[in-house]
Amino acid sequence: MALLDIRQRAGYLFLVVTLGHVLLISAQVNSRSGVPLLEAVTFGIFSEAQRGLSTATSSVARLWSGYIALRGIKTENEALRRQLGAAQVAMQEQRALADRSRNLEQLLGLRDRSNLRTLAAEVIAGGATPDFRTVTIDRGTVDGLRRDMAVIAPAGVIGRVVVPSVRAAKVQLLIDRNAAAGALIERSRSQGVVVGTGDNRLRMDYVSEVSDVAVGDLVVTSGIDGIYPKGYPIGQVESVERSGGGYRRIIVRPAADFSAIEEVLVVLTPSPAREVEGSE
Repeated sequence: MALLDIRQRAGYLFLVVTLGHVLLISAQVNSRSGVPLLEAVTFGIFSEAQRGLSTATSSVARLWSGYIALRGIKTENEALRRQLGAAQVAMQEQRALADRSRNLEQLLGLRDRSNLRTLAAEVIAGGATPDFRTVTIDRGTVDGLRRDMAVIAPAGVIGRVVVPSVRAAKVQLLIDRNAAAGALIERSRSQGVVVGTGDNRLRMDYVSEVSDVAVGDLVVTSGIDGIYPKGYPIGQVESVERSGGGYRRIIVRPAADFSAIEEVLVVLTPSPAREVEGSE
């Protein structure tokens, strides 16, 4: 065993000495470029290691930069979406404001054209059931409203006040099946009564078969009912048929769009017919 150990040690010593000679010779021997061979080999090994480390570092840096960039783009997109949403809301608000300004301008024009004392009101609620076509306005008895006061709009007749309270009032629309108004054909002056049908049409009753009525004729208030002032548009004749009994069946398309009422005028001035009744 001692002899084997001596041989192993001698072998190791021989390898160390041989490696030392090789390194010494490499340090003294130059490569073709004039650089010592040992330095060239050592540089090659370290340069490859540096190249690998640099490549790995660059890859990690690119991945990190890409991640940061994606996070930045995501944050920017979210901010742009919020800005776009805010701009769309602002545009809708401006459009609504412009529409309301236009409606109010038309309402003021109607008030200036008429010789009636009126009060502007805003619709704040619709009817709870389609069987009774009503709206609620934001004016009441504290503003001078009374039952059976006419309600009009730039397009035409809307209805009448039926239930006034202190600060609000219920308005029965003319298209309600229980509503009615004295009317006449503007062109021929043929008179009758316009009644609601419950939907978006009106019916003109009690017009004689011999009366001059044609499709497209304008129907206006006659003022004989004591509620609506004379001469305000109700609608246009849509169809004319003979119904028997000496009368015609006339369907009238309303002048006002009852599904889009926002602002109205309440007529505070009593009609001439009501003034006569009051004097009696």
